[in-house]
Amino acid sequence: MESETKKTLGVLGGMGPQATALFYQRVIARTLASRDQEHVPMLILSHCTMPDRTEAILGGRAEELYALLRKDALFLEQNGAGALAIPCNTSHFFAGRLQAELKIPLVNMVEETARTAAAKGITRAGILATDGTVRSGLYQAALAKHGIEPVLPGEENQKRIMHMIYSEIKSGLPGSTALFEKADRELRGNGCDGVILACTELSCYRIQAQLDAYYTDALEVLTERSILACGGLLREVTP
Repeated sequence: MESETKKTLGVLGGMGPQATALFYQRVIARTLASRDQEHVPMLILSHCTMPDRTEAILGGRAEELYALLRKDALFLEQNGAGALAIPCNTSHFFAGRLQAELKIPLVNMVEETARTAAAKGITRAGILATDGTVRSGLYQAALAKHGIEPVLPGEENQKRIMHMIYSEIKSGLPGSTALFEKADRELRGNGCDGVILACTELSCYRIQAQLDAYYTDALEVLTERSILACGGLLREVTP
């Protein structure tokens, strides 16, 4: 059977639940398969009670958060996962530490997204993300390694993006086009030739708003790399 030749993908999810559901849907949609047995086997752990990542990292609870992520990652590994995906950008603050404790590969969404942006020829990339991701410098460092200049929105537009993420999408509401467009206009006005959607709630917004290839969606990159890491075949789609 084809499924026996593929690694099982462990998904450390629930951060947030809607983004994890979208990731599962995208893996199914992007896998080239004509029957159930040709899809990628998955173990999905939706740890929705995980402490908020931004609050933990910026509020002095990083080690508590890391201990929970480590426990879940090892649980997935011990129960048959052959590769690990974490559909939460901010959690990648701990990606290096987690990988050092795992025997299976962690698909690093941040590093893979920076690599994808470079392959697209982006030279000046806007970053739309949570305060935790922005202030940790995850994407700034990853993009700089590929010679891409990172650009952040100003304080007011960062507040608008955080409102979209927390008060709208995480609350089960559609993301506000008006709020998104204000941040988008600022980044375009600052010379960005591409924007990184570096929060999985904004990945949900990408589907809602049908955003085009100007935006590099970290969740979509994670989807592609996770399928390939498990031995699946990619179904190509129009950007």
